[in-house]
Amino acid sequence: MSICTSVKDYTQRHHWLADFFSLLAVALLFASIWVLIEYHITLLDWMHDNVILRTPLVIAAIALDVALIFGLLCAGSQRCPAGSDDCFRTFRGRRHGGPSLYAAFQNWLHHMENVSKKHR
Repeated sequence: MSICTSVKDYTQRHHWLADFFSLLAVALLFASIWVLIEYHITLLDWMHDNVILRTPLVIAAIALDVALIFGLLCAGSQRCPAGSDDCFRTFRGRRHGGPSLYAAFQNWLHHMENVSKKHR
């Protein structure tokens, strides 16, 4: 059994936990933005002292923050129908429709309409 399947099964049994993970992801996103806005001068001064060492540390911290936000969103979005083998429900994107931005937007809009219908 894959990790995706076990997370999906657990969050289907405990919907409140999936909602909590989604709430944590949104809270972490806004907290990260607030910290960057509030402390950007201090952070830039700290990075200026040793640019070679501290710039990769800041980039790694931002990458870790983004990965944690996406991880929480993935754990919170496991609301596939019971018995479905799909792990992740994503929209078709640019891969299906050629390089046209209109096709990508149309696929996204169609996906959002379907998600809206499933969660009513």
